[in-house]
Amino acid sequence: YPGYLGIEFSSVHPSEVCAFMPVSQHHLAPNGFLHAGSVVSLADTACGIGCLLNIDDPAASFTTIELKSNHLGTARDGVVECVATPVHIGRTTQVWDAIVRVQGKEKPIAMFRCTQLVLAPR
Repeated sequence: YPGYLGIEFSSVHPSEVCAFMPVSQHHLAPNGFLHAGSVVSLADTACGIGCLLNIDDPAASFTTIELKSNHLGTARDGVVECVATPVHIGRTTQVWDAIVRVQGKEKPIAMFRCTQLVLAPR
C-alpha cells in the first residue's frame, strides 16, 4: 500500500522518520483536493516505521490501536512530506506524532497522533 501511494523515506531514525509522497491523481478526493486518507496513510506509515525501529525484540511486531488527525489545509499537486517523532516509547505501547506539510511550505496541512500496541511474538 505505501508503495502504491508512492511513499518514500528521506530519513529514518528511531527518534525521527521523514517521509514524502508526490501528489498524483489517485491521491485526490472527488472534489479534486488531496484525499484525507492519503494524508493519514503517509503519517501512519512514517509512525509505523518509527515504531518498528523502537521495538527491542526483532520477533515482535505492532498494530495501531488508535489514531487521530486534524486536517488544516490541503494540496492538489506537488509533494507532501511528513515528520514523525515519538512521544512515548514503552515496552507495550508507543505514541507517535506526525506533522504533514506541502514541501517548501511552513504551515502544516495535518497534525497526526497514533498509539501503537507492541505485539510480543507467539
